[in-house]
Amino acid sequence: MRPRKLLTFVFIALLLSIGYLSMNAAPVLSDENFSYHGDTAWRTDFSEAKEIANEQHTPIVLYFWTTWCTYCEDYNENVYPNETVQNRLDDFVKVAVNLDGDSSLQQRYNVNFPPQHVIITPDGEELVRITGYADREDFLSYLETANKRANGTESA
Repeated sequence: MRPRKLLTFVFIALLLSIGYLSMNAAPVLSDENFSYHGDTAWRTDFSEAKEIANEQHTPIVLYFWTTWCTYCEDYNENVYPNETVQNRLDDFVKVAVNLDGDSSLQQRYNVNFPPQHVIITPDGEELVRITGYADREDFLSYLETANKRANGTESA
């Protein structure tokens, strides 16, 4: 094999390897039941989350994300780790939906891009929708609005 062809082959193999590694080295940890974002445990089984929400009469936060979403990483670094946000999220059942995998909830709630949060009642009624990135204070405001609507103290 000629040296130029060999170098071309090595270069292409290197590019493919870098691409493969970058796609599979996402910083999000997961296990069988949870996906962890910003040290927050998000359920991955919507049916189970819905049962828990029904039992506790608690709204559900659906977090639509992907591994390649830079704004999702901003949530992981700037919003979810905050103690006040953590405390407010405890008032909800949290479900993370990877848009690269689950399409049923994506279609049901008409989500076309990450990040998006759709806060719903246990029956599936939408309370609040956060499209794109919301800073910490705005995110807390959305959570408060969702809680008020779930408790019937504010209309949609």
